[in-house]
Amino acid sequence: MSAEVRHAKFAIGDVVKHRFYPFRGVIFDVDPTFSNTEEWWLSIPEDVRPVKDQPYYHLLAENAEGTYEAYVSEQNLLADATGKPCRHPLVEHLFEEALDGRYSRRRDLAH
Repeated sequence: MSAEVRHAKFAIGDVVKHRFYPFRGVIFDVDPTFSNTEEWWLSIPEDVRPVKDQPYYHLLAENAEGTYEAYVSEQNLLADATGKPCRHPLVEHLFEEALDGRYSRRRDLAH
């Protein structure tokens, strides 16, 4: 029996938007499958609750009200093609300027 190899659709530094809700953000970390609390997962209404067995992304997110961190399933993300910079205050600490809609990790933080 071989294990299924997963490939995330998005990468760290990609700018994405939520499929249903009005927010966008920069990906700063990726979990291969759900890695949050059961309580958090159950707080999502059952009719829109995503499956756990898919990549989940940590975002430096923004909406009309402000900035925050979000945890979003791959099925609920789309590439953001606006080309607008993200205004989350941590973006400049983790990333270089965006090129072609994608940020790159700051050289002094890259491993």
